[in-house]
Amino acid sequence: MIRQHVTQVDRLQLPADQNSVRLAIQWLDAIGEREKWSAELKFSLSISVDEVLANIVSYAFIHPSSHNAKQNPDTLIATPKIVLRCLSRSTHVQIEVIDNGHPFDPTQTPLPSLATSLEQARVGGHGLRLMRHYLSTIAYSRRAGHNCLRMIARAKKTGPISGTNSD
Repeated sequence: MIRQHVTQVDRLQLPADQNSVRLAIQWLDAIGEREKWSAELKFSLSISVDEVLANIVSYAFIHPSSHNAKQNPDTLIATPKIVLRCLSRSTHVQIEVIDNGHPFDPTQTPLPSLATSLEQARVGGHGLRLMRHYLSTIAYSRRAGHNCLRMIARAKKTGPISGTNSD
């Protein structure tokens, strides 16, 4: 008899609000405990999911030309949806973040310059740099009106990467 390893795909549907980040990290932590991920792998995935969701919640459902959606409700997506899927294997973990927000490909976003002095340094704007450092793959596609971001972290760190677009 041949034994096949059954791969479990975990799925989480989230509201499009600030609580989604906390809920997703709790969900990810529970999977990490169950799958016995290393501390480094947990950190890599947590920081990446946190970054992606914070940006989706803040920007994906507001029209890019609107600076204040509260003043103009026509700029909002009618029913915002965010779904996470996690596939854990012995060699890597793949997380997919899918949302029905406005199209945005983070892999095409240039990294901001690093400050040359403390006076020039600014808080924020470096989440994608961290993701590229901690993940082995970041791929974006737009399918059926949804942003689909696939992130892969290797069980053993392989080094920094650049973003890719898989349209």
